[in-house]
Amino acid sequence: MENISFSFAQLHQHGTAFYEFLALRKQFFVDQLGWDIPHDDNVEMDQYDNPNAHYSLVLRDGKVIGGMRAMSTTAQWGSHTYMLGDAVAGKLIGIPKDIINVATVTPNVWEATRVVISDEVTTQAERSECLGLVLDGVVAQTKAHGGTEIIALCPPVFARTLRQLGYEVDLIGDPYVNCHDQRRYVAMSMPAKPRRQKPIAAVAAPKATGAAAVAALHAPSVV
Repeated sequence: MENISFSFAQLHQHGTAFYEFLALRKQFFVDQLGWDIPHDDNVEMDQYDNPNAHYSLVLRDGKVIGGMRAMSTTAQWGSHTYMLGDAVAGKLIGIPKDIINVATVTPNVWEATRVVISDEVTTQAERSECLGLVLDGVVAQTKAHGGTEIIALCPPVFARTLRQLGYEVDLIGDPYVNCHDQRRYVAMSMPAKPRRQKPIAAVAAPKATGAAAVAALHAPSVV
């Protein structure tokens, strides 16, 4: 497995990798979870896939098997900022406005969304390796742009998964039950610094089927 990380402006440098990531997202978030988010028969793509976005993908034998999107909390594209910021502003369906106390706007804090791992990654050890590489890429991108912290909205169990991978994680809000999939989610934060390397064979990592409990959340928009 190998990680590739790039900005929106660099999509063309990586062949079909970005499109494959969008297709993997469609398989999971639309086909598996049934979310009502923008998609066609092949891919899922939303308002946060814009020039502010950065991507961390994992390839195996040249094929995308996992990935995640990230952007600074200073991002602005039309009427949208970043996901948690828009949630606090009441722009997203299904996420309460009080999910976090304050919608941070600073280049020091980045947000990660849309984490997914293919169902072709079948063993715990492989999923752990894939997720670790995805997060390593997000951390590197954040640090390269002066960021020191990464936030995300995930199921509470994801905090334990990240700690097992060697990342330091804190919850920064109260859990809530999403009205669309009836699952619990909570905002969390971790420093943008390399993980403490440790054996990760037993870590339960998200995959693109049957693993909704550890998938990063992203809700549909009301605008």
